[in-house]
Amino acid sequence: MLEPSVAAFNAEKSKVELRLIPNTHGPISTDDVNQLLKQPDFAMLFPVTPAIDKAVKEVNALCGQKPGNHELFFTIAERKDGSISISISDDKMQATMKITSAWGGKDIVLADVLNNLKNHKIKMGLSKPKIMALLQRLDILPPGEFCEGEIAIGKAPINGEHAILTRKVPLARERLLQPQEREDGTVDMRNLGALVTVKPNDVLMVKQPATSGTAGYNVHGDTLNQTPGKDKLMMPGNGTALHPSDSNKLIATVSGQPVENKKGMQVDDVLQITNVDVKYGHVNFKGSILITGDVHEGMQVKSSGDITVMGFVDSASLEAEGDVIVSKGVIGRLIKEHEFSTKIHAQGQICAQFVQYSNLIAEGEILVTKQLLHSHSHSGSTITVSDAQGRRGDLVGGKATASKGIRAVAFGATAGTKTELFCAMQQQELKQELKVFDESVKQLVVAGLDIEARLRKLPPKKDWQNDAGMIEQVKMMLDQKNLIAAERLKEEIEFEQVKNEVDGYYDRYFIRAEKHIFANVELHIGNAQNRTQREHGPSTVKNINAEISFDYSR
Repeated sequence: MLEPSVAAFNAEKSKVELRLIPNTHGPISTDDVNQLLKQPDFAMLFPVTPAIDKAVKEVNALCGQKPGNHELFFTIAERKDGSISISISDDKMQATMKITSAWGGKDIVLADVLNNLKNHKIKMGLSKPKIMALLQRLDILPPGEFCEGEIAIGKAPINGEHAILTRKVPLARERLLQPQEREDGTVDMRNLGALVTVKPNDVLMVKQPATSGTAGYNVHGDTLNQTPGKDKLMMPGNGTALHPSDSNKLIATVSGQPVENKKGMQVDDVLQITNVDVKYGHVNFKGSILITGDVHEGMQVKSSGDITVMGFVDSASLEAEGDVIVSKGVIGRLIKEHEFSTKIHAQGQICAQFVQYSNLIAEGEILVTKQLLHSHSHSGSTITVSDAQGRRGDLVGGKATASKGIRAVAFGATAGTKTELFCAMQQQELKQELKVFDESVKQLVVAGLDIEARLRKLPPKKDWQNDAGMIEQVKMMLDQKNLIAAERLKEEIEFEQVKNEVDGYYDRYFIRAEKHIFANVELHIGNAQNRTQREHGPSTVKNINAEISFDYSR
């Protein structure tokens, strides 16, 4: 064991020096030297391990030899100030501080923290209580131990909400799903209740305006721009106006039938006809049409609003700028391959109780409550074949194509009738649209940088502030800069919307069978396809990695 006197402070009391004569003090061990450093005066100092190992090695090597009579000198411990390190996350949204306790030197104080924050350019999101809590922990930390924690956090931007248009009145098509209940509790499928009408000053639609959102920032204080919500026009149509004291309300100005269109609503005059047959002739009416009976073979009906048929449509042609609603059924015949005697085209929705051997084209949804048989149906939205309770609804034969998905209680038949289903076929078009937006944004970025460079090259303002021509030129450049910035923001918003549509495309758009998918049903979802060889139970069919996948969980 070594005498305590062999270890002493240097003149500045910043280091501990070890003085040994190998032949007098040796041999020694590392523990012997470390024991010296446990003395109260040295316990808070930082052991210089390499120097301790060197001392042990050299003393023991010379012990018992003539050179071992000479004193050797080593610095085995030293004072060491506390240290501080700050790390910033890759996204610059979080800063973490690590403080190490001093070895007999100066501990970290608030001024050191502030200097480090300045050096790291951390300006925003700082938490003084968290910083002070870390500094207070230094009082109980042994030398060389550390504490760390989050001291600053950025604020993510809050994107704006898109405008929402909420319709406040029912439409004719909704009557099809709400047959009247009899006194005994049964449902009368033939009685769909009174025709939906409105009167002046009735509120038709309410707009919840888009919000601009809130910008955010990172710990460096850089602004993180939000994406404003997308506005949606609510334009008054025929027979409507914006409320005089609230432009977010659309009201009726005349009595009539409410009709939803792409930009809002309109109120149509209603032409009421008993039957459309050869005696009455073809119908082309500016407004909505209510046919209380049937539309007979070979007849044509055109409307700038909705067409509502309380009876049947038999081998006729209906065309509406609004919805087509057939309370009973749509009947046609196969004239030749892929051509049917009944054709219905709606810019809105098509709704019926059952359809057979017909050609249906709707920009909106197609809803059939009982059966869709051997027909060609094309929807810009969804195709649904089901009653309100989801108990019955058969899509059998023919070809059904929907942009956003197809749902039925049962697809195909036990006899193996060939049935073709196509949905979610536009992803490649959306990807191409995404490329166009991306290229457009890049061009706008280049244009913005170009005009910024031109503005920077302008001579000092004092040289041209009295030159009217130069002032006009600068004004035009600034207007152009603002125009480019606004257009770029608009394109970036469109880009993000299309990107979100592409990214979650097959999660949103799929085929759903509530009870059965029988054999010989062709399933096409985007670039995936399959023909069923057996019956499947209730299932959701999706495109997963370009393959048709059946999910039987509810």
